[in-house]
Amino acid sequence: MKLYIIAGEASGDLHGSNLIRQLKAKEESLSIRCWGGDMMAETGGEVVKHYRDLAFMGFAEVLMNLRTILRNIDVCKKDILQFKPDAIILIDYPGFNLRIAKWAKHQGIKVFYYISPQIWAWKQNRVHQIKANVDRMFVVLPFEQDFYKKFDCDVTFVGHPLLDVISDDHNSLDSFREKHQLSSRPLIALLPGSRKQEINVMLPIMLSVVSKFSDYQFVIAGAPGQTSEFYNTWHIQYPELKIVFGETYNLLRFAEAGLITSGTATLEAGLFKLPQVVCYKGNAISYEIAKRIIKVKYISLVNLILDREAVKELIQHELNTINLEKHLNIILTHKNPLSQIMMDYEELRTKLGGPGASERTAIEMLKILRKAS
Repeated sequence: MKLYIIAGEASGDLHGSNLIRQLKAKEESLSIRCWGGDMMAETGGEVVKHYRDLAFMGFAEVLMNLRTILRNIDVCKKDILQFKPDAIILIDYPGFNLRIAKWAKHQGIKVFYYISPQIWAWKQNRVHQIKANVDRMFVVLPFEQDFYKKFDCDVTFVGHPLLDVISDDHNSLDSFREKHQLSSRPLIALLPGSRKQEINVMLPIMLSVVSKFSDYQFVIAGAPGQTSEFYNTWHIQYPELKIVFGETYNLLRFAEAGLITSGTATLEAGLFKLPQVVCYKGNAISYEIAKRIIKVKYISLVNLILDREAVKELIQHELNTINLEKHLNIILTHKNPLSQIMMDYEELRTKLGGPGASERTAIEMLKILRKAS
């Protein structure tokens, strides 16, 4: 049996790798070819193209890189035809993957979609494309099942795969400090994103408050698709700043607070019960377009799932040094009671369902494929 998996971002690489692990555990003869990253490669996927060459953020950026995106789609289609998979598994990344889904349907190739695009936030009309071109959608957020039901679209809620990844670790704070030569000061985690253009926008704003909190050690979670050299500019400017790679979860586990760019990382921080300020700032044109068409009240997954502002969001013009300092200080001085934050995070975990999402998804996919063969 042969599967072709497409993930275009770091989070897709993570969830794709866990899915590959479960698929291979249940079907050893599987051959898997994919667009993804290092984690998918480590778990047995043959990576054709790395996600670092695929990720473009925002409307304006997509338009500026449209020729590259269309060229990548053509390359992907040719590679799929040559590989002749039994099914394609698409992981989020809708601008690219929905085009592939429509084409694959016409080719008679079975299409699974794992982790729904956020069509409930904007571009709701994409639900009709999904209904027409996707054989089975596996959703990971509790409210997504009800959203799809409104359009008479049957989907499978499998729970969130992060619950399989977030686990207790036996590393101690002392060993973490020693390994990365950190000071004895309490830690503040900075997660400025995974893409270069995103980091270049977010990190300078986050770092603008460093001097205001000299009693804390600021630590950047280095993005898996970037090199240490990429962060050198900021390291030179802030000599006491530390950057750690491959240990984002330990950083979230041991930090006192976090400045987190909106995305999967806000949910990861929530599952580690880390008090956080959610940050977002994009290209001005992209933001003005998004503001007019996005249909949700919040940008962070924590607040969306809980349907209230459990964590502070600073968006676009509100994301500045004054506001960052104010809300980080509120967290660190416990002006927002920690007990309330912890209760919110417990509710978050409950709503996401139990662990085992990757395994449940793998079992269901293989069941469908075996029935069809």
